[in-house]
Amino acid sequence: MEFRELTNQEFINFITNCPLKSIYQTPEYGFIMNNHGFDSIILGLIKDNIIKAASLILIKKEEGFKYAYAPRGFILDYEDFYILKNFTNNLKNYLSNLGVMGIKINPLIIRNIYDFNKQLSYKNPKYELIYEALKQNNYYHLGYNNFFEALKPRFEAILDLNISINELFKNIKKEYRTKIRSAIRNGIKVYKGNINDLTYLYNFTKEKYKRELNYFKDCYGYFYKRNMIDLYYTKLDTKAYLQIIQKKLNYYDQQANYLNEIIMKKRNNKKIITKKINMDKYLNKYRNELVKATNLLRTYPDGVITSCLLLIKQDKEITILIDGYDKKFKSLNSKHLLIWQIIDIYKNQGYTKFNLGGMSNLTIDDKKYNGLDEFKLGFGSKMYEYAGDFELVTHKRNYNLYRNYVPLKNLIKSKLIK
Repeated sequence: MEFRELTNQEFINFITNCPLKSIYQTPEYGFIMNNHGFDSIILGLIKDNIIKAASLILIKKEEGFKYAYAPRGFILDYEDFYILKNFTNNLKNYLSNLGVMGIKINPLIIRNIYDFNKQLSYKNPKYELIYEALKQNNYYHLGYNNFFEALKPRFEAILDLNISINELFKNIKKEYRTKIRSAIRNGIKVYKGNINDLTYLYNFTKEKYKRELNYFKDCYGYFYKRNMIDLYYTKLDTKAYLQIIQKKLNYYDQQANYLNEIIMKKRNNKKIITKKINMDKYLNKYRNELVKATNLLRTYPDGVITSCLLLIKQDKEITILIDGYDKKFKSLNSKHLLIWQIIDIYKNQGYTKFNLGGMSNLTIDDKKYNGLDEFKLGFGSKMYEYAGDFELVTHKRNYNLYRNYVPLKNLIKSKLIK
C-alpha cells in the first residue's frame, strides 16, 4: 500500500464516491482554515491505484508544539479494520516525522439515532466493534460529551428528504406549521442572497459565534468556486405589514362595535360581556402593533432583513453552516419560514438529506439547549448520535513535553494574574 499526500482533485474525486462524508472534510474547508491559523495537508492510503482512505488534516502550532485535527474524522470504512490499522500506522509515522505530537478526530461513526419523538429508532450493531478497533489502534476516547464541549457537536439533527413534500410539511410540529403560515401572512418573504449579504448573518450571530466577518467571506468565497454554497435571507415587507396590521385592527374594531351594540340591548348577558372584554384585548394589541408597524415603515421603507442562513451543498446533501436571526423580530417567526422554504427548494432539486446542524443530547433535560433542540426536531428531523472525540498520540516525546509544559505555563500565568 502507498501512503502519500493527495492533490485536491484526487481528494474531491474520492469523497464524491463515499457515503460517509462531511463538509469539513473538503479542500475548501482546508483553505478556509489556512486563513485562520492552521496549516493543512490531505493524506491518503492507496491500494492498486485506488484510494482506500483519506483525510484533511489541520495542523496548529502553538508555543513551539504542533497538534493536528481531522474535522469529522477520516474518510474511510471504519468497519474495515485492516484499512483502519494501515491508515493509522502510516498517519502516525507521517505526523511524527513532522513533529506533530497528536491528532484529534471526531468521526461520523453513528452510535444511535432518535426520532423526532425522542424515541430510539436505530442502534448501530457494529458500534462496539468499531469502538474496540479504535482503542486497539491506540486511539483514546475522550468521553461521551452531551452538549457543545467538543470542537464539533456529538449530536446532529438530520432530516430525510426522501418523502413527498406534503409528508414533510405534515411531519413538522403543528405549532411550527402555524408559525410558518403566520410569517407568510405577516409579509415575510424568502430571498436568495450573495456575498454582499453576509454582513446581516455576521451581525445576527456575532454574539453567539466568535467568528470574524472575514471567516464568513472565506467560507463563501472558497465554497462558491465549486457552486457548493448558498445564502438565503428573509425580509419583512414593511409596507405590506402595515396594511396587514391595519386590516386586522379594522376587523377587531368592527367586532368590538358589534358587541357593544348587543350589550346595549342585552345588558346582563355575561357571555357577550366576556367576549367583548377579550375582543378589547385584541383591539389594544393591534393598536400597539399599528404604532410599531408605522414606525417600522418609517425606519425601513424598503423592508428589513429578519433572518439569514448559509448552507453547503455536497452531492445530494445540504448542511447548514451557520444561521441567525434578528431578535427584535423573533415574534414574526422568520426562521421557521426560512427553514421550511429551504426544505421545499432543495427537495424539489433532488436533494435527499438536510443536516440542520448540531444539537445537545435530547435524552438529557437541560434548559439551556431545550429551545435549540426542540426547534430542530420540530421540523421532523432525527437526532444522530456519534462516537465523540478520540485522540491519537503521534509523537510521544513531544506529547509528554507538552503535557508537562502546560501545567507549568498555567501556574506561571495564575501567579502573574494574582
